[in-house]
Amino acid sequence: MACRVSTSDVTMRPTNSETLTRPRGVPATLDFDDHPLLAIWEVTQACDLVCQHCRACATPSRSADELDTEEGFRLLASIKAMGTPVVVLTGGDPAKRSDLPALVAHGTALGLVMTVTPSGTPVMTDALVAELAKAGVARLAISIDGPDAASHDAFRGVEGSFAESLRILRAARACGVEVQINTSVGPHNARALRPMADLAAELGVSLWAVFVVVPTGRAGASLLLRAHGVERLLEELADIAATAPFDVKTTAAPHFRRVMLQRKQGGGARGVLRDVDEHGVVTGRRGITDGVGFAFVSHTGEIFPSGFLPMSAGNVRRDELATVYRTHPLFTRLRDADALGGKCGACAFRRVCGGSRARAWAMSGDPMAEDPLCAYVPPNYVAPERTAS
Repeated sequence: MACRVSTSDVTMRPTNSETLTRPRGVPATLDFDDHPLLAIWEVTQACDLVCQHCRACATPSRSADELDTEEGFRLLASIKAMGTPVVVLTGGDPAKRSDLPALVAHGTALGLVMTVTPSGTPVMTDALVAELAKAGVARLAISIDGPDAASHDAFRGVEGSFAESLRILRAARACGVEVQINTSVGPHNARALRPMADLAAELGVSLWAVFVVVPTGRAGASLLLRAHGVERLLEELADIAATAPFDVKTTAAPHFRRVMLQRKQGGGARGVLRDVDEHGVVTGRRGITDGVGFAFVSHTGEIFPSGFLPMSAGNVRRDELATVYRTHPLFTRLRDADALGGKCGACAFRRVCGGSRARAWAMSGDPMAEDPLCAYVPPNYVAPERTAS
């Protein structure tokens, strides 16, 4: 039976942040060298949509090599044991797995904050939403990439996806479950931020997560903004966040933290802020990005710094997730802000931002290179001259 509550029963939190919205029960500070805040498990790559930017290159059918239910239970237990509080079950479309409610219930029983990111298709029925609510899901996050059906459905590749996405969000809210919208931004929709924000407010979301496209999976160069376009995007998001009745965060654009910090300091200081250490590096909460407060487990158990940075550091079928996160050279290097290259390495904001390591890898082959879609140039930074090939 579908859940029914009045809109007034759903708590709205009128706060805005450049960081992840912290679910109830999650501590304010975490040691990102010891364990991530977020563990994302790609439970399947099966999905009925054909999205232009899909990092997973999803297909309609599930793989026989997916982690099974018991392996999933063990993975959730290992995530809890290492101290990570939040788990996101993603895909593909997690609703393609019949054991999804059991996975959510198991994680909830362990004390984990369980979030699910289904696709906007009929597979996520109202009855399944109600079942997930009963299992203890803390939040449902749905991707919406345009303020109307025409723009969203064109990007997602299936007519009716927009309407299904709205239905799922409303069904979740009717069950008292927090909801979130994820939006992948590129040249196709960068000018639609305001109407997207209006839609998010209308739907009563707790968080609007804006993804700046990384050229991996199906995503090609045509979906990328230029660096100055990303900067304008982040400035507009900061304007929206100042008054929106929901939190705003970015994925693959950690320089949103720089924009927010600069505004906090009065707008006049560009890289010369009051809150700096003896080396002139901006202090503050560490940003969550690839391998930093963040770990990703693929549908076959591969351990990646993020889904957009598919460099394997092990597999949960043979390796302990906590050990990989804490000690594997890939992860430890990603958490070393002083190992960053180019202008990211010279930037005073490198410890609170760090640039997108996934985009650096996708566009240069080096995960420690500078983020090619950051327009900010640190004061007195001189780029090395390029040698002729």
